[in-house]
Amino acid sequence: MTFTKKYPSGMRLVVKQIEGLLSVSMGVIAGTGSCYETQEENGISHFIEHMMFKGTQKRTAFEISDAMDRIGAQVNAFTSKDITCYYAKSTSDHAGESFEILSDFVLNSVFPEEEMEREKGVVCEEISMTEDTPDDLCLDILAQAFYGEEGYGRTILGPASNVRSFSRGDLFSYIRERYNPQNLVVCFAGNIDLNYAQEITEKYFESKLQSRPFEDRKKQISLRSDSLFKYKDIEQVHISFAYPSLPREHKLMDAALVVNTILGGGMSSRLFQKVREEMGLAYTVYSYISSYTEGGILSVYAGVSPSNVSKAQHAIFDAIDDFCKNKFTKEEFLRGKEQLKSSIILAQESTASQMIAYGKYMLYNDAVLDLEARVKGIDEMTMEDCEQALALNFDPEKLAAAAVGKIKAPLRIR
Repeated sequence: MTFTKKYPSGMRLVVKQIEGLLSVSMGVIAGTGSCYETQEENGISHFIEHMMFKGTQKRTAFEISDAMDRIGAQVNAFTSKDITCYYAKSTSDHAGESFEILSDFVLNSVFPEEEMEREKGVVCEEISMTEDTPDDLCLDILAQAFYGEEGYGRTILGPASNVRSFSRGDLFSYIRERYNPQNLVVCFAGNIDLNYAQEITEKYFESKLQSRPFEDRKKQISLRSDSLFKYKDIEQVHISFAYPSLPREHKLMDAALVVNTILGGGMSSRLFQKVREEMGLAYTVYSYISSYTEGGILSVYAGVSPSNVSKAQHAIFDAIDDFCKNKFTKEEFLRGKEQLKSSIILAQESTASQMIAYGKYMLYNDAVLDLEARVKGIDEMTMEDCEQALALNFDPEKLAAAAVGKIKAPLRIR
């Protein structure tokens, strides 16, 4: 059973009750991330996420973690391009205590100066770690090549210079604007009584909020179709390519996901079979879709030796060209459908996955996610649906590329 409620402050609650379990996942999702930031702010959403755990008006940083550990609960957070999520998982009998702690640090963090200075060092090390993780770095550069330096082209971590410059005032000002109640969703998934979920939400969260005007920021979205690279003295060259894909609520979005699965979503995919199994050019090769409100991006990635960059690029493009020209077989279509459907069904066995899925859907659409309808839609999907989705991807005029490794010029894409 799924319950929803919108409160006077504008904050929304979603409860997905799942009987037969002994646990519950809970979260607070804010509709903000790197795509909403200015150049000077880039990285602040992620830095705030870190700082939320560093002390409140009633708890120190240690007391937050100690309080969760004492009841055996797990707590974490993540920042993406367009959301920030704080979440916890506990046994059902400790749901109230867990949510009180979660609410405390989301609503009452004080950002002590000494903690800020330490955490700036931690986040700068995280940025350095990305620089030493060439596949992640390559995909960050790909986003910039595709979107430019604004909107979805911004990195989640931001530059170290920005992180070092953030003040407590910057954090409080950003929270005041972006953590507006109208931009927040509280969500539960698991074995929790619906009335009790409402009770603790109202006691620990809604009662602390005040309704205030909210004007969402306009994202700066533009497609650049560049080819960028970064030289690094490492053994492999990491190459990636991006094509425009569909927005998250497009009627053919699931069909596009099936198309992607056929192309590069698993060991039986076209790219894996061609680039790895047939030609032996890469250990890792895959494709995936990132979908947003305004549009999407289909990315292809491979890690190859410097001597095989040109061969791998041609093999990838040949596979895509053949895919677009000759489409796919019925067997590939049915296999792709089952892979997508099973991924959705298996995710339902995780309360954390369901909590995030229901919360994000409410945030984006102000509506309740209907997973049963989605699975039914996949069952009813036709080959013609996937052919239409295929035709809406792989526009060569809007192709972008990125490379990291012993490479001294960008990949040629024109």
